[in-house]
Amino acid sequence: MEAKSRPHPLSDLAHRQHGVVSVGQLHALGLSKSTIEKAVAAGRLHRLDRGVYAVGHTNLSLHGRCLAAVFACGPGAVLSHHSAAWLWGLARWVPAPFHVTGPVARRPRLPVRIHRTRRLADTDWTLVEEIPVSTVPRLLLDLAACIKPKSLDRLLERSEDLGLFDLRAVEELLAHTVGHRGHKRLRKATALYQPTSFTRSQLERRFLELCVQTGLPRPRMNYVEEGFELDAYWPEHRFAVELDVFETHGTRAAFERDRKRQEDLLLAGIEITRVTGPRLEREPHEVIARVARLLSARVPYRAALTPSGV
Repeated sequence: MEAKSRPHPLSDLAHRQHGVVSVGQLHALGLSKSTIEKAVAAGRLHRLDRGVYAVGHTNLSLHGRCLAAVFACGPGAVLSHHSAAWLWGLARWVPAPFHVTGPVARRPRLPVRIHRTRRLADTDWTLVEEIPVSTVPRLLLDLAACIKPKSLDRLLERSEDLGLFDLRAVEELLAHTVGHRGHKRLRKATALYQPTSFTRSQLERRFLELCVQTGLPRPRMNYVEEGFELDAYWPEHRFAVELDVFETHGTRAAFERDRKRQEDLLLAGIEITRVTGPRLEREPHEVIARVARLLSARVPYRAALTPSGV
C-alpha cells in the first residue's frame, strides 16, 4: 500500500493562514530571496504588499485579506477596531478598510487604517482564525472612542450573548488605560454589568425610600392582586413596579413564564414596568422620575369604588 504523501510545508501554512504568508515565514521554511522571486515569476506566489504573498492565487477570503493587512504593517501589528469586531463576530460591518494597530513604521499599499502605538500589552491581543487581533476588552475600549454610545451598548450586549464579555478583564484594562479616549465612555457603558450591592429586601427598601423622598404616593409593597404578588403597587392606578436584583432569567421556561405573567396582568388592566438593582443604584433619581411619569399617565381606577348595580 502506498503511503500518503505529506502536504508541502508551504501549502500547509497557506491553508491554515487563508492563503497568505509573510516573507519571514517563507525564509523560515528555507526559501531564499531568489527562490521567492522565481516563485513569483512562475505565478506560484503573488506579491500583495512588501513582504506579503498570496500562495497560488489572489482570490482571497475576507479572513485572508485581514491577515494580509496585518502582515503588511509589520511585526507587532494586530487587527483592531471595526475589523476586530467583525472577526470576533460582534458586528456585521465590512472589515475593509482594515483597521490595524501597532508600531507601524510605513504605510502599506493595501487598504489599511493605521492606529499607531509603540507596543500592545500581551493581554491586549490574541489569535482568532490564525489572525493576530485585539482582545474583546481592547477592541471595546478602542471603539468606545469613535462610535455612538448606542452602538457600543449593542456591542457589549452581543459580546455577552456570545460569552465573550469578561467584566474583570475590562476593569483590569481600564485600570491602566486612564488616558485613552475611550476610557470614560467604556466605563460608563459597563456600569450596567457591575454586580449590584442590593439584596432583594434592600432593593425594596431603597425604592420605597426614594418614592417617599420625591413625594410619590406610597406604593403597597408585596401586594397581591389578581392572584399575583407585586413588588410595588398603586391599586388606585392599577400600576406596578417589578424590582429585579438580576436581569437574567436563568432558563427559557422562566423567561416564558415571566412574559405570560406580564400579559395576564395587562389583560387584568394592570400596567407593569421593571426596575433593576444596577439601574436603581446607578441612576436612582432618573428611575424614580420615569416611574412618576408612568404613574401620572394612569387614570385612577374607580371601578372598584362603583356600587354594583348602579
